[in-house]
Amino acid sequence: MLTTVPETGETRPARIIVLDDEAEIRNMLQRYLTAHGFDVRAAKSSQQLDAFLEREPYDLLVLDVMMPDEDGLSVCRRLRTQGQIIPILMLTARGDPIDRVVGLEHGADDYLAKPFLPNELLARIRAILRRQQLALRRRASRDSVGFESDAIRLRFGDFRLDLRYQELCLAAGGVVEIGQAELRLLCALAQTPNRPVSRLNLIERTHGRDYEANARSVDVQVLRLRQIIETDASMPRFIRTVWGVGYMLMAEFEA
Repeated sequence: MLTTVPETGETRPARIIVLDDEAEIRNMLQRYLTAHGFDVRAAKSSQQLDAFLEREPYDLLVLDVMMPDEDGLSVCRRLRTQGQIIPILMLTARGDPIDRVVGLEHGADDYLAKPFLPNELLARIRAILRRQQLALRRRASRDSVGFESDAIRLRFGDFRLDLRYQELCLAAGGVVEIGQAELRLLCALAQTPNRPVSRLNLIERTHGRDYEANARSVDVQVLRLRQIIETDASMPRFIRTVWGVGYMLMAEFEA
């Protein structure tokens, strides 16, 4: 799968880095993904991962949860704390939904339980990269032509959300760095502002009807989103809980 570098317009194979302490799985994933057109590096430890990330940018991290020393959840949380916005697909040997929720809570974009079919992993990776490229194209288009007159923009507090380009900005200027999962959720809520949206509906809007997810995962992503846009996440003004229904974004359309 090819990806476009926004700064130069260069087209190149998408770069994936795999972190797994098991050599057999690590090598299998590297061979399989390379055979499908990706530029793949494999790391056996978080220290080696850090060294790779310092040398060049990557488009996706495939991260195993169960590892000695620093486990995958700790790695994910640390990268997000450091400001890394690389999409993260977590691999977990535990299929319990609560374990998957914890992964999302730590900053992962998606998860896949072991054992998994290689073609399902490939489909998940391609879906994440497509969303990433779409967001980059929208940002590049916005930067080159500016907001179009019929663009749909919402304003709440100090923020402005452009649904046409799926971009969150400060009303005073400047793009807000936000994870893909949180941005998709915000845009899903913004489709019907000031109206409650059920958790199931939010899952369908962000991932499609066939996506299997626990409603708890929506609660986790809402919490993460509140931590970005609310002054006090425990007393939200903009993303309100509608008990027995779901959530509602309080916002105004901007002329």
